[in-house]
Amino acid sequence: MKLKLLLIFLFFGFLSLNAEDLRLQIDQLSKDISTYKIIDVRPTAEYQKGHIKNALTFPIALTYNDKSVNGRLTEPNKMQETLRKQGLDVNDQVVIYDDGTFFDAARLFWGLEVYGFKHVKLLNGGFEEWSDLDLPVSKENTETKESAYIASVDNKKLATKFSTQIATKSPFMLIMDARSYNAYIGEESNAKRFGHIPEAISRPATHNISSSNNFSKLKDIKELEELYKDIDKSKKIISYCDIGRVSSSNYFALRQLGYDVANYDASWKEWGNDSELPIVTISKK
Repeated sequence: MKLKLLLIFLFFGFLSLNAEDLRLQIDQLSKDISTYKIIDVRPTAEYQKGHIKNALTFPIALTYNDKSVNGRLTEPNKMQETLRKQGLDVNDQVVIYDDGTFFDAARLFWGLEVYGFKHVKLLNGGFEEWSDLDLPVSKENTETKESAYIASVDNKKLATKFSTQIATKSPFMLIMDARSYNAYIGEESNAKRFGHIPEAISRPATHNISSSNNFSKLKDIKELEELYKDIDKSKKIISYCDIGRVSSSNYFALRQLGYDVANYDASWKEWGNDSELPIVTISKK
């Protein structure tokens, strides 16, 4: 019995260690800054005002095929060109940061995983916190050498309208709505229709974030385990929001916890604007 309990403890301890490996604390990066390809996803203008030393500029807009339509991820040929110019390849040790909201950083985290990157982390803090700690910053563009990256797509991490339709009827899949609860019940919408995808549960992405010393932080693993404790790990999870942005935060949280998860990039802007697709509206508004 004792041996069995020990094995269970070691197994879940191993999962937690793997989970923690997906985030990097600010003090860890500051002590080992030369190990990583650091990516700043803020707009170029913000990058030029100051960024973490050695960081590359990769505005999050580069991850959208056409953001005015929906959140569909940039298509492979264009993403290959962008990643090559940035000197990035699948085996690089990458750490991503944004302004501290984590939503844009999480979207690139997911996007790079879709495109085959194997060692991607989020910095657990934004640029303002880094700067506030008087850690090394620069206003110079970081020089890069073009890589030989070849685009490949991990379809297990990328949900589509078709796979989400299947999920609405599958007992082996679960759809998770990362928008606000008001959007979920149909009181507000960024699409023509109001409501949510059938069978979806509500789990707003803001629940993944906490505040510490006036800065946002990713919740620790134990807090995330409590938040998602009712989610069956045997099911394939599809996360969505309006444009596959804040849902990337749920994707990241679930990845940390060992779930099989995909992000629906076109999200509600596609589903909610397609009158052929079913929706559920709880609000009587």
